[in-house]
Amino acid sequence: MIVDDTILCLKQGSVLIQNLSREHYLQKEPQCFHSYIGRHVRHILDHYHCFFHGLDQQPARIDYDDRPRDNMIEENPDVAAQKVQAVCLALKQLSQELNLSVQVKMDTGSDYDDRWAQSTLHRELQFLLSHTVHHYALIATICAGLGVSVELDFGVAPSTLRYRRETER
Repeated sequence: MIVDDTILCLKQGSVLIQNLSREHYLQKEPQCFHSYIGRHVRHILDHYHCFFHGLDQQPARIDYDDRPRDNMIEENPDVAAQKVQAVCLALKQLSQELNLSVQVKMDTGSDYDDRWAQSTLHRELQFLLSHTVHHYALIATICAGLGVSVELDFGVAPSTLRYRRETER
């Protein structure tokens, strides 16, 4: 189920965060656009914030551009790990049906980016999972540059992991 898969993915990130030094969490990596792990974690969690905030609206309206950009998450791995746990708990308590219709907005770079699109709760969870994995891949790249090892499947898409399992038989 998508909720369980998303929680598993987030917990993978939480384990990494908890095992990193604060120095590594904040270390900018020139090979990855001078970004750092904390910034990616904050960005990921911003999207989950928008998701849950949007579900509180009537009708449900998720605006992924209205991100809080909380510097405490970006700069403090303990705060980030706590926030990941809170998101996992909120996902477990998700009571809406996965086929719930939601409206979604995200800046696409167009002059006409203020339109709301129709989606479903399930589709938005798929987006969030994919978005999380994408940023985990960038985090894994930063970790490699810092000499920090990550799990082999960290930042690898579920479909790729499935393909690898099926072809290794």
